[in-house]
Amino acid sequence: MENEEKGIIIRGIDIPFMDLVVLLVKLAFAAIPAMIIIFTALGLLSTLFGGVFNMFMFRM
Repeated sequence: MENEEKGIIIRGIDIPFMDLVVLLVKLAFAAIPAMIIIFTALGLLSTLFGGVFNMFMFRM
């Protein structure tokens, strides 16, 4: 077998404008539930770690 490096050259992408608009709208709608899930997970983690590390604060 030859050990040749094969490359890909993209010269142009021809996407109709309305197809691009539809794709970007779908992407925006798909990002909303993803952000809700990420913010919920981060909120739960910050609540957990805040409660755990709060035990060590202001102890006399």
